[in-house]
Amino acid sequence: QVQLVESGGGLVQAGGSLRLSCAASGRTFSASAMGWFRQAPGKDREFVAAISRTGDNIDYADSVKGRFTISRDNAENTFYLQMNSLKPEDTAVYYCAAKITVFISNYYRDEGAYDDWGQGTQVTVSS
Repeated sequence: QVQLVESGGGLVQAGGSLRLSCAASGRTFSASAMGWFRQAPGKDREFVAAISRTGDNIDYADSVKGRFTISRDNAENTFYLQMNSLKPEDTAVYYCAAKITVFISNYYRDEGAYDDWGQGTQVTVSS
């Protein structure tokens, strides 16, 4: 099991940037594929980005491609979501998630695939 704590959310104007962090505890971080999801008010939680265990494979939702960058530092047990050119429609609670997997190059878009979740961090983008 991996315990996850997000940080870095806040209020930013449209066009601005934020960097979310997700700190993981436990010895299985390097054995976990990681993902970022978000949930806007009144909407279902949706996939944002995912990264494989080694970081060599990455995937993004079309809505954030070219603006968001996911990365991980296995030595620090932390992974990140750099968010640039933010838009009001990016406003949501952002969640990080971990999935222990034997496949070092796999990433996962389906939230049902993940084993552990953080508590979420609010991102608000004003117009």
